[in-house]
Order: sequence, then structure tokens, then C-alpha cells
Amino acid sequence: MPKRGYLGYSVPVLVGILVIFLVLTVFSLIIGALGSSLFGDLGLPSWLTVPRPDPKLPAEGVFHLFGFPITNSIIAAWLTIIVLVGISYAVTHRIKLIPGRLQCFLEFALGWLYNFCQEVAGEKYGRRFFPVVTTIFLFVIMNAWLSLLPGFGSILVTGVEGEPVHLLRAANTDINMPLALALVSFFFVEYFGVRARGGFGYLSKFINVGQFFRSIGQLFRGKLRAGLSGMFSGVIDIFVGILEALSELVRIVSFTFRLFGNMTAGEILLLIAMFLVPWVLVLPFYGLELLIGFVQALIFGGLTLVFLTIAVTPHEAETA
Repeated sequence: MPKRGYLGYSVPVLVGILVIFLVLTVFSLIIGALGSSLFGDLGLPSWLTVPRPDPKLPAEGVFHLFGFPITNSIIAAWLTIIVLVGISYAVTHRIKLIPGRLQCFLEFALGWLYNFCQEVAGEKYGRRFFPVVTTIFLFVIMNAWLSLLPGFGSILVTGVEGEPVHLLRAANTDINMPLALALVSFFFVEYFGVRARGGFGYLSKFINVGQFFRSIGQLFRGKLRAGLSGMFSGVIDIFVGILEALSELVRIVSFTFRLFGNMTAGEILLLIAMFLVPWVLVLPFYGLELLIGFVQALIFGGLTLVFLTIAVTPHEAETA
């Protein structure tokens, strides 16, 4: 048997890998924009050159469906749904007592998310919040990871305006998708809040005018000092309620721009790295984007879980 070197490979194999990597690095440097600025135009064929990145914030329309324009980000979102449904079907239609690798990985991921929900929201509400939080988490992370595959930003088709457009674009880099996810999160937070505490009990934290009107009644009964003091407290309660309502709406904005900003910045970073030194320089950033996709999915799902837990918590427990 050949002697093993480092990482389980023999020394000749490791030397060969290192030589290939160095050759690829030099070749990438030459054909990239950085090499062109150093060595000038070498007359390379067009298929070896990387075009200058031209990121666009608005999604590009690919075709019309029933009169509605279908953008490349919508197609990417559909692809994400298809992949998630396909993985779920591949695992669940033949569940085994001794799970295979895919089933084991999916069970581990779902088990980890379920435990996470229970640790934050408790056993009762953790079970109820689990489908919402898990759906958001899986959709965001799959959107982010699929966008790193070949084909995103490289396949050109004729768009609705007759110009070449990209067929696929990361759905998270279209501000409409993070906004839609933020609205879904907002809807379920309000829904579970009203369901757990009742419509009047939940809305009372936004419209808290009871103390103010009771103080007015005290003024009419001749209790001037108590009435004025109560009116001051009532005005504070009304102001706090307005702040609570604004904070609910601000969450939509913060959710939207946090996901949109991070994903768009990551895409631009990859485009610039690919333009400067193709293939080699971009590899570390691909690993970084994998991590960022996981972190953003965890933040989006985790904050949704926290706000869901706050929504179902009685006001007395919040201030205790």
C-alpha cells in the first residue's frame, strides 16, 4: 500500500493538486481584470474573458403569464419551492426505520429547528410556531444556496422587452421577495397574538386609552388632583401604544432591508471577485456566502419566533 501523507493522500497526489491549483491561479490572474491591468490586452478569445459586472436592482422580466410579467427572481423562487418539495417527497415517500443519509440529514435539521422553537416559545407554542418558522428558514436558506449554483446570472434569454436578460436571479436579491416574507412574518405574529390573547386584549397594547378617559371622569366628579395625575399617565399610555404600533410596522422594513441588503451585497461581492480573478479568488467568498445564507435564514426565522413568542405573552408577564 502507498504511504499516506497529509489529509489521507500520498505526497505525489498532494504535490499534483498543489501544482494544478497554482496553474489555475496564474491562469485566472491572467484572464481576469486584474491581470489585464497588469499585463495589458493579451488578445484572449471572448469566451475566456469575464464581462464587467453590471448588477441591477430591479428584477428583469422573462415572459408574461396571464398578462403578468414573470421576472427571473420569481422563477428562482419557483425553483426553490420545487427543490424543497422534491427533497421532502424523496425523503417522506419511503421513510425507513434505519434512515439513509438524506433522511438522516433532514430529520436532524427538522429536529434541531423543533427544539429551537420549543426552547424559545415553550412546548405549547413551540409546536404551533414550528411550521411557520421552519418554512421561512428553509425557504430563505434554499434561496441563498441555490443562487450560488452555475446558471444564476449566466444564462441569458430574450426578455419581455426583447433584450437579453438573465433567466435566473437570486430571489432574495429582489426586494419584493424579502418584503413578501416580512409580510408573512408580520401576518402570523398578529394572527397568533389575537388568537392567544383575544382581539381586545391584544389590541389594547396599541390603543390604551382607558386610563385617560377614567381620569376625565374623575375631573367631572371633582377629583381634580387625581384626575390631572391620571390624565398625565393616560397620555403616556397612549404614546406608548403608538410606539408599539410603529414598532410592529418598522419590523416589516427592518426584516426586508436586512435580508435584501445582505444578499444583494453578497451577490455583488461575488461578481466583483469573479471579474478581478475568475475561479480562484471567488472560492473563499462562495464559502462565506454559504455561511451568510445560513445566518440570514436563522436571523429571519429566529426573530419571527421571538416576535411570535412576545405576541402570545400576556402584557402582565412582559412587564413582570
